[in-house]
Amino acid sequence: MGKEAISIGANTFQFFTRNPRGSKAKPIDEEDVRNYQEYAKANGIHTILAHAPYTLNPASADKKVRDFAYLTIADDLKRMEYVPGNYYNFHPGSHTTQTREAGMENIIQLLNDVMYPEMRTTVLLETMAGKGTEIGRTFEELAAIIEKIQLKDRIGVCLDTCHIFDGGYDIKEHLEQVIEEFDQTIGLDKLKALHLNDSKNPFSSHKDRHEKLGEGSLGSTTFVNIINHPRLQGIPCYLETPNELAGYQKEIAFLRNEYRSAPVI
Repeated sequence: MGKEAISIGANTFQFFTRNPRGSKAKPIDEEDVRNYQEYAKANGIHTILAHAPYTLNPASADKKVRDFAYLTIADDLKRMEYVPGNYYNFHPGSHTTQTREAGMENIIQLLNDVMYPEMRTTVLLETMAGKGTEIGRTFEELAAIIEKIQLKDRIGVCLDTCHIFDGGYDIKEHLEQVIEEFDQTIGLDKLKALHLNDSKNPFSSHKDRHEKLGEGSLGSTTFVNIINHPRLQGIPCYLETPNELAGYQKEIAFLRNEYRSAPVI
């Protein structure tokens, strides 16, 4: 994936640790890891982001479902040690038949059980759109989870632009206020990554359907404002728009052209 990233003008990338709809992961090829690390160093690839499978639900009321999430995340974090110093992102999950508070406690317990002092990966909670019983729509929910995580230096947030806009944070018209609210509620020091995605749906729709940059409800200007905001500098950005490689290359070129301070990462 490193070579693909460089070929389209990127200097970082996101990848799934295993099939995004399944549970099996490929065996680690240590020679492949060494080759990647050499290539990344030679080509200036920055912090990469691993994404957990969508099928995980660490908030579930069902112990078997939580156990599956635990085993998967535990395995992923061990595998991430082959490329230390990077990020591991996951969807907090849905509380299903129990209370929201009970679901949040399940997430906290799982993370405290699976994270360990020697790990060199930072785990990121992703902001969500608020579909159904999803946890993570509000900054307050994420802050409450982070507050109870024992390894504070290994936990952070990945902010998804489509998700928070669909979730009720108006980053199109009130970006400054949203950033300030995040800082006051969670702390900008915990904002480790950005998913740059437009939205197919209107503000506060709670739908979570990604669109290509500039072709959805957020519009191009929103992303220009985000990447140039002084308080968001240095945070790696990852595209999850409905594109093929050529489309991602076009979006990266657009972002680089509109970035007024330094190269976009």
